[in-house]
Amino acid sequence: MFPSTSLASFFILILCFNGVTSSSTPTKIGKGYRLISIEETPDGGFLGHLQVKQKNNIYGPDIPLLQLFVKHETQDRLRVHITDAEKTRWEVPYNLLPREQPPALKQAIGRSRKNPITVQEFSGSELIFSYKADPFSFAVKRKSNGQTLFNSSSDESDPFGEMVFKDQYLEISTKLPKDASLYGLGENTQPHGIKLNPGDPYTLYTLDISAINLNTDLYGSHPVYMDHRVVNGQTFTHSVLLLNSNGMDVFYRGTSLTYKIIGGVFDFYFFAGPSPLTVIDQYTTFIGRPAPMPYWAFGFHQCRWGYHNLSVVEDVVDSYKKAQIPLDVIWNDDDHMDGKKDFTINPTNYPRPKLLAFLEKIHSIGMKYIVIVDPGIGVNSSYGVYQRGIANDVFIKYHGKPFIAQVWPGAVHFPDFLNPKTVEWWGDEIRRFHELAPVDGLWIDMNEASNFCTGLCTIPNKQCPTGTGPGWICCLDCKNITNTRWDDPPYKINASGIQSPIGYKTIATSAVHYNGVLEYDAHSLYGFSQSIATHKALQGLEGKRPFILSRSTYVGSGKYVAHWTGDNQGTWENLRYSISTMLNFGIFGVPMVGSDICGFYPQPTEELCNRWIEVGAFYPFSRDHANYYSPRQELYQWETVAESARNALGMRYKLLPYLYTLNYEAHISGAPIARPLFFSFPSYAECYGLSTQFLLGSSLMVSPVLEQGKSQVKALFPPGSWYSIFDMAQTITSKDGKYVTLDAPLHVVNVHLYQNSILPMQQGGLISKQARMTPFSLVVTFPAGASNAEAEGSLYLDNDELPEMKLGNGYSTYVHLYATANEGTVKLWSKVEEGKFALQKGWIIEKVTVLGLDGSGQPSALEVNGSPIAGASKVELSSMEQKYHKDVEVGDIKKSVMVEVKGLDLPVGKDFSMSWKMGISR
Repeated sequence: MFPSTSLASFFILILCFNGVTSSSTPTKIGKGYRLISIEETPDGGFLGHLQVKQKNNIYGPDIPLLQLFVKHETQDRLRVHITDAEKTRWEVPYNLLPREQPPALKQAIGRSRKNPITVQEFSGSELIFSYKADPFSFAVKRKSNGQTLFNSSSDESDPFGEMVFKDQYLEISTKLPKDASLYGLGENTQPHGIKLNPGDPYTLYTLDISAINLNTDLYGSHPVYMDHRVVNGQTFTHSVLLLNSNGMDVFYRGTSLTYKIIGGVFDFYFFAGPSPLTVIDQYTTFIGRPAPMPYWAFGFHQCRWGYHNLSVVEDVVDSYKKAQIPLDVIWNDDDHMDGKKDFTINPTNYPRPKLLAFLEKIHSIGMKYIVIVDPGIGVNSSYGVYQRGIANDVFIKYHGKPFIAQVWPGAVHFPDFLNPKTVEWWGDEIRRFHELAPVDGLWIDMNEASNFCTGLCTIPNKQCPTGTGPGWICCLDCKNITNTRWDDPPYKINASGIQSPIGYKTIATSAVHYNGVLEYDAHSLYGFSQSIATHKALQGLEGKRPFILSRSTYVGSGKYVAHWTGDNQGTWENLRYSISTMLNFGIFGVPMVGSDICGFYPQPTEELCNRWIEVGAFYPFSRDHANYYSPRQELYQWETVAESARNALGMRYKLLPYLYTLNYEAHISGAPIARPLFFSFPSYAECYGLSTQFLLGSSLMVSPVLEQGKSQVKALFPPGSWYSIFDMAQTITSKDGKYVTLDAPLHVVNVHLYQNSILPMQQGGLISKQARMTPFSLVVTFPAGASNAEAEGSLYLDNDELPEMKLGNGYSTYVHLYATANEGTVKLWSKVEEGKFALQKGWIIEKVTVLGLDGSGQPSALEVNGSPIAGASKVELSSMEQKYHKDVEVGDIKKSVMVEVKGLDLPVGKDFSMSWKMGISR
């Protein structure tokens, strides 16, 4: 919600705090470590010990002895784990992110080992680990071409030093080739686009600082980057994860990358690729596959902070219907709550009998309802949620008492989701609330965690909050905590972009979780641990597939939740930034992502809202959301925006089968729903930094207008043939790829389908439940004018309420689609897995459209399932010549035609085949 945005101007006033800041950091600290022993472990790994070479006290004393563990965990994943050899250190809990445990620490460590290994290279199937003993450094190489992917050694000329390992300061660097394209390291709003920009700050520490702030640490922490390179004309992609939840600065200089971390361990995972999609597959195999989303989640969502009573919500739903704009889900921010307290219903503005009647009404037509839940539990002795929380001892502590903070209801305690009892209590509160109001999903916000106050606070003898004025002004009695090394660590990460104290406007970092875990270490895991608890609770309610939207995320969050990009502004710049952030979250394994359409605040212009819905209609998660203090901006508020919405969302609802199939692909392989163009065109360097267009899946490209006053858009078209999805007769073909200026009047968004694809579509509708039952059509694309070509696609269908998304349960169907054009004969056929579910639903394919065929005569001799189609049949076969864009030189491309077959009645759940002859121009 809103408080962070109001802090943006305030942040500017904050001066840097005492202590060494990153800008004055000594370039090189110490002489590093030397390897004193190494041996093979029974599980095929390697265990070594490192001894500090020369102690110093910059940022505290060095840890004298380290344990090194190296293992090729799979054919394409290498782990390098470095920790204190004598004392257990904080790591991301193994029960939150399940993974192999490294060897236990040895109590007595000598300088020599039995049969020490002298070899300096450990080779796996795809990656090679090598090391230098003194000073210790390691490198990771790709086996197939010998290229170095990571190299921690430091030379005199390097701007970074040897590895540093202290209790509250860890540093390690890697050299990089100049031409490597890097992506990831979020969450932040990147003004330069999806490629990491040398010199930009990359700080990872979860904070409620609005997404309008550029190049600062935002709501999530994802210490992973993807590295895409061209080597001898071939492209190779790999990924590097540093699994560490402590605050960190990452300095990217173009030819090197340096991590500076305030705790934890070095726990590196290297994913070999070699393509962008295989990297994501390997990464999500490790961190967890993205959660399956229900079908309705791909419909359009409407929210606003400020729907003061139920009648306003009812009016919004009715107004969308009157305007004939699709709407699947209506949301409430905290307006439905009683005194802004979680799991309550306001008896005056949202009387329960009327709310239940409303929910019954919308549920009967397939619409859904979602509400917000913040982690802060109001301190109120008459509030049952609080009473049960105190009784179960579920809150984060400070000096043995529940830590006091302030959020919307006033004074609050924060549940400790690292505590198993808290997870049980949270699930029970969700169950109780669901009995009160049968909501269809939960929106967990403010979970960085956000706090309107800073430090150690007590509840004053006055009304707090007052009920007048902004609710995010701190009204508790608070004093700063600076007397512990956890609240004031020796190294200051660049928190909020200004090296603010790490406990500023959040939980004090010396507060304590379950089993003595410090907030200092676990801070960035808060939203992740809440996501896991919420997912478990919702899945246990009715055994249905949960839908959860979380603001704060960490490595592995995509297994449980969707994400939106937080408090953005209704500006053209923020519209552009939304694309980069969305694409980054696909790389992070959180494919269900979107931004507040038209901006969270202030009011967008009418023109901007037109253009934003034309982009937002193609976000994986598509939601309009606005702030309490902004004028209304539902899509029907302007007639021009309503028209753009009917056009763009109308197409989205026709594409729902495709989006849902991408959801399945994401769940089984991690493949992002929205992707940068280089995922499909890895060798086409023009698209490496492209952040103004994106792909849905491998082949559907969105090229929106992102600038004020423009009625054209200059779009990059990689080599091949592209077909307008709104006007399939329109073709853009280029041999080497090129920029093309496309017409884009106010209500038009350009979306193109690439060659060699088969796209499943339906007829659309105003609610996904209705749209889902309409007949299917298939769009087949061949390279324009090709006489020999192939295309393929797929379609996944299931009962989307089932918690698992898989084949073989009797409630799902998967259809492989194939097509060829060969010497004048066009063939299209399917291979169906588990056809029973689709057959029971009665789904049929009614129309097939094939684009890019070479031919001059009319199509003829149509056969369906081996039988000729007689003239008396209702099936119609027609063709028309396709048009090439005026900016494209057609050159030697032969005449290209589009063929349409209508009036079919092919069951989706059964294999089918069809073919026809084309007149060929020679």
